[in-house]
Amino acid sequence: MFRSLATRVVARKKTLAASAAVLLGASGAVLGTTGSASAASPQEIAKQIVPASQYASFSKIVSHESGWNHKATNSSSGAYGLVQALPGSKMASAGADWKTNPATQIKWGLKYMNERYGSPNAAWAFWQANGWY
Repeated sequence: MFRSLATRVVARKKTLAASAAVLLGASGAVLGTTGSASAASPQEIAKQIVPASQYASFSKIVSHESGWNHKATNSSSGAYGLVQALPGSKMASAGADWKTNPATQIKWGLKYMNERYGSPNAAWAFWQANGWY
């Protein structure tokens, strides 16, 4: 019984460490928090959230759409954020801090690309063919 409990404690510590690794960047800054406390760039945050095999495509879309500015607003359409959601308030489904938190926008954008196109790679292929996604 004692051995089983010890094994479970070790397993729990490993799980917590893995979770912490996702939330901490190389600099030790907490990723995905609101405010200016986070030193991580949106690109660094995205690398922690977007699968490595999809990151290049995700990055190309965000570069074209917002230049990695999480407060980018399209003056004619009102599209907002890194992935230019229209309306921007759709991103509230990923978190109440959608206006200010790049991590929330990245999570929403990744889900959108997966649901609408199947993946960021497929979304980028569509963007290349149409000039939008």
